[in-house]
Amino acid sequence: MDHMTTNTNATAALGPTTGTAATSVTATSADATTATARAVTKIATAEAAHTRLDLGKAAPKVFRAIIGLDAAARAGLDPALVELIQIRASHLNHCAYCLHMHTSDARKAGESEARLHMVAVWREARHFFTPKEQAALALTDAVTLVADAGVPDTVYAEAAAHFEDQELAQVLSLILTINTWNRVALATGKVAGTDERTA
Repeated sequence: MDHMTTNTNATAALGPTTGTAATSVTATSADATTATARAVTKIATAEAAHTRLDLGKAAPKVFRAIIGLDAAARAGLDPALVELIQIRASHLNHCAYCLHMHTSDARKAGESEARLHMVAVWREARHFFTPKEQAALALTDAVTLVADAGVPDTVYAEAAAHFEDQELAQVLSLILTINTWNRVALATGKVAGTDERTA
């Protein structure tokens, strides 16, 4: 009995319901693969149409200084907290490029999908985050939206209650850094789905 006959008999033995389910799973998998291929093509097309300057090439000393600030700011901080702060600021600044980058980094580091989805509405989903993370997210909100209401004493005091001075300084520096990156990406038209770190 050849391989094709064996497969046909096996499918028949499964019955109509199971065979249909298997076909459905295969179709779904094929649809997902096609959708992914289309997304990759659209990202490549958008990147090819990119016409704004490359800050790293046009002002390399400035770009390297921002990279240095980024590295210094995150030193010693919990990597999960670093990504939460960067994701939240990117939400607030509508920076799709940075949001895609940092949600991808967070997933690679083991962050849960549930928490990633809740960052945008963290105040309504506080139980997903520790009190320390909540304090950092509140500070991120205030500093990112500083033109709206400054940084209220209550927000600063809550952050200071959860972080020692040195760590609080690192958190604040990280918030300043991701806001800078967001503005660089938005001003230079970076394309979401690309990542110049791997270019």
